[in-house]
Amino acid sequence: MDRVKGKVAIVTGAAGGLGEAITRMLLAEGARVAATDLEVSKLDQQFDEAADTLLKLSHDVTDEASWQAVVEKTVATFGQLDVLVNNAGIVVAGSVEETSLADFRRVQQVHSEGTFLGCKYGLPAMRNTGSGSGSIINMSSVTAIGGFPYVFAYSAAKGAIRSMTKSIAAGTSAAGEPIRCNSIHPGRIETAMVRGLREERERRSGEQEVERGNPSGHPDDIAYMVLYLASDESVLMNGSEIVIDNGATITDGSVKQRVVRDRQ
Repeated sequence: MDRVKGKVAIVTGAAGGLGEAITRMLLAEGARVAATDLEVSKLDQQFDEAADTLLKLSHDVTDEASWQAVVEKTVATFGQLDVLVNNAGIVVAGSVEETSLADFRRVQQVHSEGTFLGCKYGLPAMRNTGSGSGSIINMSSVTAIGGFPYVFAYSAAKGAIRSMTKSIAAGTSAAGEPIRCNSIHPGRIETAMVRGLREERERRSGEQEVERGNPSGHPDDIAYMVLYLASDESVLMNGSEIVIDNGATITDGSVKQRVVRDRQ
């Protein structure tokens, strides 16, 4: 208990899935949290914590003014910012040929631009409030590491987050600032978004997917890693990419291997 007592965190996309699990875990371990989502009503349905512990904010992560308002409101309410969890995300199924330009841009906006804006305004708030230290935690994916042709836009966006994370970590390290930036790369975690993607893939292929080895994880499996990175236990973690996929990326993964015909 109290592993992040006294810390203040912003968690985006907090109304469900990973964001909800992360918010609950940080609250349980003593943090005060600004939980954000597009619709506050969804946050109201999930959380009933007291206002001195939980701040619920409407937030469009693709909008610069919305990010400025969220950071300013968090600092005005809680007096500081120590942890930023860039978690909000969407997914659109489709290969590079199947993905429309509009869908590609929308996925990049939510993931790439949303994470960029969070870091752009979260970092100076950490520097100038509280202890002047902080932890930025960017939610990437195993799709940023391996090849996942059926979620092309999502994979590209998560790859951008992976690179941004390392650039930010290198920058704060070079400046001698005690602000860390790390990325988490979940594999198959059972959330509504993942279930929706699986159903869409099954609809397109006409085949039901069968889980082979590497069973799906639970949102808490990711929330525990966020807790560690948010706490002072991880002071040497900076620029790291943490894969949580039950070994999928080092075994047969999620994509069937191409069959190579015997040469005559």
